Amino acid sequence: MYPLSYIEPVFRPPSEWKSLILQVTNGCSWNNCTFCDMYTAEQKRFQPAPLAQIEAQLKSIIEAGYPVYRVFLADGDAMTLSVRRLHGIMDLLNRWLPHKPRVSAYCLPRNLKNKSVADLRALREKGLSLMYVGCETGDNELLRLIEKGENFDSSLSALEKMKAAGIKSSVMVLNGLGGPELSERHAIESARLMNAAQPEYLSTLVVDFPHGSERFAKNFNGRWRQLNQSELFREMEVFLEHLELDTTIFRSDHASNYLVLKGVLGKDKAQMLDTVRTAIHQPGRIALREEWQRGL
Repeated sequence: MYPLSYIEPVFRPPSEWKSLILQVTNGCSWNNCTFCDMYTAEQKRFQPAPLAQIEAQLKSIIEAGYPVYRVFLADGDAMTLSVRRLHGIMDLLNRWLPHKPRVSAYCLPRNLKNKSVADLRALREKGLSLMYVGCETGDNELLRLIEKGENFDSSLSALEKMKAAGIKSSVMVLNGLGGPELSERHAIESARLMNAAQPEYLSTLVVDFPHGSERFAKNFNGRWRQLNQSELFREMEVFLEHLELDTTIFRSDHASNYLVLKGVLGKDKAQMLDTVRTAIHQPGRIALREEWQRGL
């Protein structure tokens, strides 16, 4: 929609499909997660975009008359930028978009380690109101196996900082990440993390490897395989059973999911559990996505 030149590939959350994707960084500063094929060293070398380049892009958008209702700060973890540079970006947005559209970004928990609640609150006051956080799991062993570079406590600390600063969080958990051996613990520990954090939004997608799972599976020493449908649904059942959320908007409707679930936790928990259990115990009663309909 917008006439900008990007360093490909560019990824954004599904809900940001109408947003201005502003590439304030290139690639991901961590780029070690074994489950992630979004960026590779061959494709992209992490670097921040110069502020002058960002301003030129904003200027071209406004002068061309394109409406901007939302802005997503790409690429993989824009929040790794310093507080000073983030303020510079937000100042440019406020200068060129004085109507203050919603601004969001991906965020790795480590991105906030050296940022205080006061730092984040100041960015919130300038319009940064939502961060997408790939926690993936709450289980420390699994986090180590996937080389996430995070643990339960670091993920919780980041989510608590966001909430204290008034910034909403949208958290992603990966269904099937631990294979059959770690499935139950993955579900329970992920629920425990979400219960402690109480994010505004929570979603799941099914882990998949269209380019092969060898890189991911190597750390499991032969203990990992992809879960089948029934196992995925059972893991989702355990996850939902252990969630104790108040007003979190829950979505399991990404294209990778066989079973679509939508609701608010906790008021819709019983209904969603009933749907999952029907899919497990009465195959064919619940409409599922066909393989050709799924994708990342």
